Amino acid sequence: MSKKTVRDIDLKGKKVFVRCDFNVPMDENQNITDNRRIVSALPTIKYLIEQNCKIILCSHLGRPKGEVKPEFSLAPVAKELSKLLGQEVLMAKDVIGESAKSLASSLKEGQVMLLENVRFHKEETDNNPEFAKELASMAEVFVNDAFGTAHRAHASTEGVSHYLPSVSGFLIEKELKFLGDALNNPERPFVAILGGAKVSDKIGVIDSLLEKVDTLMIGGGMAYTFFKAQGYGVGNSLCEPDKCELALSLMEKAKNKGVKLILPVDTKIGKEFKPDTESKTVAWTEIPDGWEGFDIGEKTIEMFKNELKNAKTVIWNGPVGLFEFDQFAIGTNEIAKALAELDATTIIGGGDSAAAVEKAGLADKMTHISTGGGASLEFLEGKKLPGIECLQDK
Repeated sequence: MSKKTVRDIDLKGKKVFVRCDFNVPMDENQNITDNRRIVSALPTIKYLIEQNCKIILCSHLGRPKGEVKPEFSLAPVAKELSKLLGQEVLMAKDVIGESAKSLASSLKEGQVMLLENVRFHKEETDNNPEFAKELASMAEVFVNDAFGTAHRAHASTEGVSHYLPSVSGFLIEKELKFLGDALNNPERPFVAILGGAKVSDKIGVIDSLLEKVDTLMIGGGMAYTFFKAQGYGVGNSLCEPDKCELALSLMEKAKNKGVKLILPVDTKIGKEFKPDTESKTVAWTEIPDGWEGFDIGEKTIEMFKNELKNAKTVIWNGPVGLFEFDQFAIGTNEIAKALAELDATTIIGGGDSAAAVEKAGLADKMTHISTGGGASLEFLEGKKLPGIECLQDK
């Protein structure tokens, strides 16, 4: 279902409320350590400036849980945005209070303002209709460009759509295009790589992808539940014993669908959960008691890379090892390098996989890096995202 974007309605000179995702990481001195999400919002904001709109930006940052907490202020974002846009972004001191409303009412064409953290009000996550109405009262059109929160029905992502004509920005359009095309019309062979800690987080995704992909590779902590399900010991590795039946049924489903389900054949294990722990590589069937699996081994890396060589569409969600520790980041880095060299559509599904690709310095070699971890997972699962459902259809 295609949704209207900012291109599809007349916005000239209008007051526009834009939900962005400026939930960026900061250090203890409030310095932004990764501005990728801010940069992703620029095409939409610049387009609205060209249309002489009066632009009211809104976002959350962190989890202040409905309280005003200075460490979660969006002021550093306003500063960064001003620099990137080459014009001052006015910063409101509140969300729906006097400061926000007077700034909004005095905006001139082409001016940009940013509301304070919308999650300073618990009404935001409650999707309170009165609060949504207050937000909407400042503008004439709603633009949602926050893919990272599109799976949440909050006041600023879904609630405001009940009071204003609502369309998507360019970032959401791009996310829907890449993720949608990959799922519904992939160039084949279509390969998915799933990592991360738990099978339970990805049940729906595995289930949904088995209907669509040619090959599914599984790494990360979730692989150990599949090992356990086949009767092998996993030592102290991450494992969900209550999901063993499910793991077997997913393997069975893959077989029935003719999907190649590839699990690691060896694993790099460590004694303790710390960066410099003693480590060694063993076959997946031979993890000793007291040891913990932290990465895929060399044979698995080669096997995964071979499988990727002919791929034409690849979706990767979740690192295949504990990439935060250098000695267990090898598998994840090797996968990232292999994808960077492919002549294929490569889509990284947000969250930790995006962080891993960034850390490896290969982000610009990927076709698309999703800005939404949870949202891209739910999209891959085939769920409807409230922040997108609420937008006008073309």
